Amino acid sequence: PYSEPLGSGLNYIRNSVKVVIDAYDGSVTFYIADPEDALIRTYQAIFPALFVSAEQMPEYLRAHWRYPEDMFNIQASVYQSYHMRDARVFYNKEDLWAVPREVYFGSEQPMEPYYIIMHLPDEEKEEFLLMLPFTPVNKNNTIGWLAARCDGENYGKLLAYLFPKEKLVYGPSQIENRIGQDTVITEQLALWGRGGSRVIRGNLLLIPLGKSILYVEPVFLQAEAGGLPELKRVIVAAGERIAMEPTLEESMAAIFGAEELPAEPVVPPPPPAVP
Repeated sequence: PYSEPLGSGLNYIRNSVKVVIDAYDGSVTFYIADPEDALIRTYQAIFPALFVSAEQMPEYLRAHWRYPEDMFNIQASVYQSYHMRDARVFYNKEDLWAVPREVYFGSEQPMEPYYIIMHLPDEEKEEFLLMLPFTPVNKNNTIGWLAARCDGENYGKLLAYLFPKEKLVYGPSQIENRIGQDTVITEQLALWGRGGSRVIRGNLLLIPLGKSILYVEPVFLQAEAGGLPELKRVIVAAGERIAMEPTLEESMAAIFGAEELPAEPVVPPPPPAVP
């Protein structure tokens, strides 16, 4: 599998270099993050003044490292098949996974990886992660999720969390359907649409929280004449419960109750850019 090409023909990818451009003078520095990469060692031998060790990167820059989305997408694509460890199951493709679908800007599309700050099980503090959930092929329930760690010495480590197959965990498309079937939510969205505003349902986020799964979806309004989208509501779903309120805190309080809010903080990524 190590040299098997993807659909685009790509069969080699590494997270070897971090490129920093100084916004004041335009100077470019190439920091080698993976000194074991043969290609980078070759380039460094050709251009010794161009590359420097990542150990020379200032700490204030190192703190902002993020695991690259393109590489994570490729790894997630491969993992959809290669998570199977039984040779017979793998040969017969009995347990293939897929990337779930979401409603974004009014149309369905595959979910994209998203950065999030969350508390991993058995860890002492929150971490900055890049993650993506999975569903079984041709099914809508969530089977697990893959995450890439971005902090400190754990940078670049991948973690996979799987749900028991006998336990039904709602998947993103099932949550999207429930949002579309909720009369309170749909009536409000339709009212805004008739009022001359464009209703934008943002990215749906699956957030593991304690022993439960939380789904969060922002709702934006944009004037038909243009302008920046304004965050208007936040939809939160957990189990059989769903709520749409002006803020994340209010939606979570509507579901869990003001006195029973989970103690672990959840920090969703910033609103999506409008094409």
